[in-house]
Amino acid sequence: MREKLGLSKEKIAAARSLAGAICAPVLSFIDGHTSAAVERATLRLMGADGADREGVPVPNLAVDALRDRLPGGAALWYANALVATGSSVGELNRKISEGFDLSRLPLADAAAARAKAEELAASGLGRVAANRAAREKKLADFAGANGDPLLYLIVATGNIFEDVKQARSAARRGADVIAVIRTTAQSLLDYVPYGATTEGFGGTYATQENFRIMRAALDEVGEEEKRYIRLTNYASGLCMPEIAAMGALERLDMILNDSMYGILFRDINMYRTFVDQRFSRMINAYAGIVINTGEDNYLTTSDAFDKAYTVLASQFLNERFAYAAGLEPWQMGLGHAYEMDPSIPDSFLYEFAQAQMAREIFPDHPLKYMPPTKYMSGDIFAGLTMDTLFNFVSKATGQGIHLLGMLTEAIHTPFMMDRAIAVDDARYVMRAMASFGDDIEFRRDGIMVRRARDVLDRTLGFLRELEGTGLMDAIAAGMFADVARPKDGGKGLDGLVEKDPSYWNPVERRLAAALPIR
Repeated sequence: MREKLGLSKEKIAAARSLAGAICAPVLSFIDGHTSAAVERATLRLMGADGADREGVPVPNLAVDALRDRLPGGAALWYANALVATGSSVGELNRKISEGFDLSRLPLADAAAARAKAEELAASGLGRVAANRAAREKKLADFAGANGDPLLYLIVATGNIFEDVKQARSAARRGADVIAVIRTTAQSLLDYVPYGATTEGFGGTYATQENFRIMRAALDEVGEEEKRYIRLTNYASGLCMPEIAAMGALERLDMILNDSMYGILFRDINMYRTFVDQRFSRMINAYAGIVINTGEDNYLTTSDAFDKAYTVLASQFLNERFAYAAGLEPWQMGLGHAYEMDPSIPDSFLYEFAQAQMAREIFPDHPLKYMPPTKYMSGDIFAGLTMDTLFNFVSKATGQGIHLLGMLTEAIHTPFMMDRAIAVDDARYVMRAMASFGDDIEFRRDGIMVRRARDVLDRTLGFLRELEGTGLMDAIAAGMFADVARPKDGGKGLDGLVEKDPSYWNPVERRLAAALPIR
């Protein structure tokens, strides 16, 4: 898309430089730490799976038993148990589920244990690489069949088998991406439930078996429709790295993956979740998964007109953290939203300007654009009008991932017919104005140009303030989304572990060697 706002390239470069300086101390902290979730994700990629009779997952049982040895990493001790007992991975998982304690085994043959761990890491990452290749082949086979932008729809019944029905219906109607919303508060669980689930509330549990079931269903519909249907889930929260690992193993295509969301809106400890985010994003990078970030949520608690600069600032920070985990621009679905108060005169022009601004600043990123929710009401006609204007802006500014608005979103979980109306409206708008974005120009002294330049200027000022304050202290002071979280508060801090010099993680080592980390 051509640049139309006349944004200063020098100011954009300065913002990126400031983002690098702000993120550097956090990245340094991350380098010196691991977490219970990182170690569990590592074991999952090495084959740890299953659960005991109480439903406690094998990775949790193993890592909990190895708690005193986590500063050196869990991988060596899992592999040591395989070597010492002569068990297969499946047999060891069964033994752990029946009460076997890994920590009681001495390190008998370190070289053999390391070799076994390397073998398992290579096997797990080989499966991930094969999934990425399978996705790329399907995308090539069905090239040009999906929408532009991709139309993204949620399902959220609580029952994975009912979700499948809704997902198939949505895909056949024209959805390109199906997102399975997680059950309420799963992000606060420090374990991942095992197996297929049917009793979620407000969503469906994210489990590896549920991922497998939905992936198979969407592949089946994709073959019928001659389109590749992408699958999305949510990896924020206390199990962020594990859900990323399971998504990579079951060929998810997108994952919500943003520490700021968990810190601000789920009260996850910031130290813990920044560590978890880095490892999870490395897994996503290797798997070819597109991450979605959660800046849109800032505008649910702070004003979309006054605090637009916090969204752009966070996008710059998320971009920097993503590069540091090896993600490429095409994998960075940076979030923003159409959430301005509709009673504001010219609100549509401001929304248009901000979407265009994001597109010009991040030209190679598949921006994730969220529909209006904060000001939706029971008036379905007003809601449809707002969603139609949102659809217009998304197409006009070349957004990459378009989350469809729902008429009944503020009332109840949308019905299948609500999804059908959402798809039909979006497809009509985007077909009717297919070339609008290429044909339109903006006045140099007009409202939209002035708005975009003002937001960029305020973003620069905010980033300078963040550089002086420090990112973690800024979060503690409530500088994002008007939500303050203490550095040593929140959930999960007890799962943070400082690495000692002996720390060794064959999965992380292989990921770091394979990825373009910068």
